[in-house]
Amino acid sequence: MKIDFKKDTNGLVPAIIQDANTKSVLMLGYMNEEAYKKTIETKKVTFYSRSKERLWTKGEESGNFLNLVDIKVDCDNDTLKVMVNPVGPTCHTGTDTCWHEENEVSFGFFSQLEKVIAQRKASADSEKSYVASLFKKGINKIAQKVGEEAVETVIEAKDDNDDLFLYESADLLFHYLILLQAKGFSLKDIEAELQKRHK
Repeated sequence: MKIDFKKDTNGLVPAIIQDANTKSVLMLGYMNEEAYKKTIETKKVTFYSRSKERLWTKGEESGNFLNLVDIKVDCDNDTLKVMVNPVGPTCHTGTDTCWHEENEVSFGFFSQLEKVIAQRKASADSEKSYVASLFKKGINKIAQKVGEEAVETVIEAKDDNDDLFLYESADLLFHYLILLQAKGFSLKDIEAELQKRHK
Protein backbone atom coordinates (compact mmCIF):
# COMPACT_ATOMS: atom_id res chain seq x y z
CA MET A 1 0.00 0.00 0.00
CA LYS A 2 1.44 3.33 -1.08
CA ILE A 3 0.52 6.32 1.09
CA ASP A 4 1.59 9.79 -0.03
CA PHE A 5 2.62 11.43 3.24
CA LYS A 6 4.55 14.10 1.33
CA LYS A 7 1.47 15.64 -0.27
CA ASP A 8 0.78 17.57 2.96
CA THR A 9 3.53 19.93 4.12
CA ASN A 10 3.27 18.50 7.66
CA GLY A 11 3.44 14.90 6.42
CA LEU A 12 -0.08 14.13 7.64
CA VAL A 13 -2.92 12.23 6.01
CA PRO A 14 -6.52 12.16 7.26
CA ALA A 15 -7.59 8.84 8.79
CA ILE A 16 -11.33 8.13 8.76
CA ILE A 17 -12.11 5.67 11.55
CA GLN A 18 -14.96 3.25 10.85
CA ASP A 19 -16.37 0.44 12.98
CA ALA A 20 -15.65 -2.82 11.14
CA ASN A 21 -18.96 -4.35 12.25
CA THR A 22 -21.53 -1.56 12.27
CA LYS A 23 -19.85 0.49 9.48
CA SER A 24 -20.47 3.65 11.53
CA VAL A 25 -17.90 6.42 11.08
CA LEU A 26 -16.51 7.00 14.58
CA MET A 27 -14.02 9.84 14.23
CA LEU A 28 -11.44 11.57 12.06
CA GLY A 29 -7.78 11.78 13.00
CA TYR A 30 -4.45 12.35 11.30
CA MET A 31 -1.51 10.03 10.83
CA ASN A 32 2.05 10.67 9.82
CA GLU A 33 4.24 7.82 8.62
CA GLU A 34 5.41 7.04 12.15
CA ALA A 35 1.84 6.86 13.49
CA TYR A 36 0.88 4.59 10.61
CA LYS A 37 3.80 2.23 11.28
CA LYS A 38 3.02 2.12 15.01
CA THR A 39 -0.64 1.36 14.24
CA ILE A 40 0.40 -1.57 12.02
CA GLU A 41 2.91 -2.81 14.60
CA THR A 42 0.73 -2.58 17.74
CA LYS A 43 -2.69 -3.18 16.09
CA LYS A 44 -3.95 -0.19 18.12
CA VAL A 45 -4.79 2.96 16.17
CA THR A 46 -2.23 5.68 16.72
CA PHE A 47 -2.51 9.24 15.43
CA TYR A 48 -0.27 12.23 15.23
CA SER A 49 -1.86 14.76 17.61
CA ARG A 50 -1.63 18.23 16.11
CA SER A 51 -2.39 19.86 19.46
CA LYS A 52 0.07 17.75 21.51
CA GLU A 53 2.58 17.61 18.65
CA ARG A 54 3.36 13.95 19.30
CA LEU A 55 2.14 10.44 18.57
CA TRP A 56 -1.06 9.59 20.42
CA THR A 57 -2.55 6.13 20.70
CA LYS A 58 -6.32 6.41 21.05
CA GLY A 59 -7.21 5.00 24.46
CA GLU A 60 -3.78 5.48 26.06
CA GLU A 61 -5.44 7.38 28.93
CA SER A 62 -9.09 6.27 28.78
CA GLY A 63 -8.58 2.61 27.86
CA ASN A 64 -10.99 3.10 24.95
CA PHE A 65 -8.66 1.68 22.33
CA LEU A 66 -9.40 1.30 18.64
CA ASN A 67 -8.25 -2.21 17.75
CA LEU A 68 -7.10 -2.35 14.13
CA VAL A 69 -8.90 -4.59 11.67
CA ASP A 70 -7.81 -3.18 8.32
CA ILE A 71 -6.53 -0.05 6.58
CA LYS A 72 -7.33 1.06 3.03
CA VAL A 73 -5.92 4.04 1.15
CA ASP A 74 -8.04 6.08 -1.27
CA CYS A 75 -7.52 6.56 -5.02
CA ASP A 76 -5.25 9.60 -4.48
CA ASN A 77 -3.10 7.78 -1.90
CA ASP A 78 -3.63 10.56 0.64
CA THR A 79 -6.59 9.53 2.81
CA LEU A 80 -6.96 6.41 4.95
CA LYS A 81 -10.03 4.43 5.90
CA VAL A 82 -9.20 2.59 9.10
CA MET A 83 -11.51 -0.27 10.06
CA VAL A 84 -11.54 -0.95 13.81
CA ASN A 85 -13.16 -2.78 16.67
CA PRO A 86 -13.67 -0.03 19.27
CA VAL A 87 -13.33 -0.66 22.99
CA GLY A 88 -15.87 1.62 24.65
CA PRO A 89 -16.95 5.04 23.38
CA THR A 90 -14.72 6.71 20.79
CA CYS A 91 -15.29 10.40 21.48
CA HIS A 92 -13.55 12.13 24.40
CA THR A 93 -17.02 13.41 25.42
CA GLY A 94 -18.09 9.83 26.15
CA THR A 95 -20.29 9.31 23.09
CA ASP A 96 -19.95 6.43 20.63
CA THR A 97 -18.90 8.74 17.80
CA CYS A 98 -17.54 12.26 17.48
CA TRP A 99 -20.87 13.22 15.87
CA HIS A 100 -22.81 12.15 18.99
CA GLU A 101 -24.44 9.27 17.15
CA GLU A 102 -25.03 5.81 18.55
CA ASN A 103 -22.77 3.15 17.10
CA GLU A 104 -25.40 0.59 16.22
CA VAL A 105 -25.77 -2.03 13.55
CA SER A 106 -28.18 -0.78 10.91
CA PHE A 107 -30.11 -2.94 8.52
CA GLY A 108 -31.30 0.10 6.59
CA PHE A 109 -35.07 0.36 6.26
CA PHE A 110 -35.51 -2.88 8.23
CA SER A 111 -34.05 -1.20 11.32
CA GLN A 112 -36.45 1.70 10.83
CA LEU A 113 -39.31 -0.77 10.50
CA GLU A 114 -38.26 -2.50 13.72
CA LYS A 115 -38.50 0.86 15.52
CA VAL A 116 -41.97 1.51 14.11
CA ILE A 117 -43.12 -1.94 15.23
CA ALA A 118 -41.73 -1.26 18.72
CA GLN A 119 -43.57 2.08 18.84
CA ARG A 120 -46.84 0.48 17.77
CA LYS A 121 -46.38 -2.26 20.34
CA ALA A 122 -45.75 0.33 23.07
CA SER A 123 -48.71 2.49 22.07
CA ALA A 124 -51.07 -0.51 22.39
CA ASP A 125 -53.75 1.31 20.37
CA SER A 126 -55.23 -1.83 18.84
CA GLU A 127 -58.12 0.06 17.25
CA LYS A 128 -55.86 2.29 15.15
CA SER A 129 -52.86 0.04 14.62
CA TYR A 130 -52.80 -3.36 12.92
CA VAL A 131 -49.48 -4.14 14.63
CA ALA A 132 -50.83 -3.23 18.07
CA SER A 133 -53.89 -5.40 17.41
CA LEU A 134 -51.64 -8.39 16.65
CA PHE A 135 -49.68 -7.88 19.87
CA LYS A 136 -52.98 -7.65 21.76
CA LYS A 137 -54.11 -11.00 20.31
CA GLY A 138 -50.92 -12.65 21.54
CA ILE A 139 -48.09 -14.85 20.37
CA ASN A 140 -50.31 -17.59 18.95
CA LYS A 141 -52.02 -15.20 16.52
CA ILE A 142 -48.71 -13.61 15.51
CA ALA A 143 -47.12 -17.03 14.89
CA GLN A 144 -50.20 -18.09 12.92
CA LYS A 145 -49.87 -15.01 10.69
CA VAL A 146 -46.22 -15.84 10.00
CA GLY A 147 -47.26 -19.37 9.04
CA GLU A 148 -50.00 -18.09 6.73
CA GLU A 149 -47.65 -15.64 5.04
CA ALA A 150 -44.98 -18.35 4.66
CA VAL A 151 -47.45 -20.65 2.90
CA GLU A 152 -48.61 -17.81 0.61
CA THR A 153 -44.97 -16.98 -0.22
CA VAL A 154 -44.23 -20.62 -1.11
CA ILE A 155 -47.33 -20.78 -3.33
CA GLU A 156 -46.33 -17.60 -5.18
CA ALA A 157 -42.74 -18.89 -5.54
CA LYS A 158 -44.09 -21.78 -7.62
CA ASP A 159 -46.03 -19.45 -9.96
CA ASP A 160 -44.69 -17.05 -12.57
CA ASN A 161 -45.95 -13.80 -11.06
CA ASP A 162 -42.88 -12.08 -9.59
CA ASP A 163 -44.94 -9.13 -8.32
CA LEU A 164 -47.14 -11.39 -6.19
CA PHE A 165 -44.09 -13.30 -4.97
CA LEU A 166 -42.43 -10.06 -3.80
CA TYR A 167 -45.70 -8.86 -2.23
CA GLU A 168 -46.09 -12.06 -0.20
CA SER A 169 -42.38 -12.07 0.68
CA ALA A 170 -42.75 -8.56 2.10
CA ASP A 171 -45.80 -9.68 4.12
CA LEU A 172 -43.82 -12.65 5.45
CA LEU A 173 -40.83 -10.56 6.49
CA PHE A 174 -43.05 -7.88 8.08
CA HIS A 175 -44.91 -10.43 10.19
CA TYR A 176 -41.66 -12.19 11.07
CA LEU A 177 -40.27 -8.90 12.45
CA ILE A 178 -43.39 -8.66 14.61
CA LEU A 179 -42.89 -12.24 15.82
CA LEU A 180 -39.25 -11.53 16.67
CA GLN A 181 -40.28 -8.59 18.87
CA ALA A 182 -43.07 -10.62 20.45
CA LYS A 183 -40.40 -13.12 21.49
CA GLY A 184 -38.07 -10.34 22.70
CA PHE A 185 -35.58 -10.53 19.84
CA SER A 186 -34.44 -8.39 16.91
CA LEU A 187 -32.55 -8.70 13.63
CA LYS A 188 -29.31 -8.20 15.60
CA ASP A 189 -29.99 -11.48 17.41
CA ILE A 190 -30.57 -13.30 14.12
CA GLU A 191 -27.38 -11.79 12.72
CA ALA A 192 -25.42 -12.95 15.78
CA GLU A 193 -26.78 -16.48 15.42
CA LEU A 194 -25.86 -16.62 11.73
CA GLN A 195 -22.38 -15.25 12.49
CA LYS A 196 -21.87 -18.07 15.00
CA ARG A 197 -22.65 -20.59 12.25
CA HIS A 198 -20.48 -18.92 9.62
CA LYS A 199 -17.20 -20.72 8.95
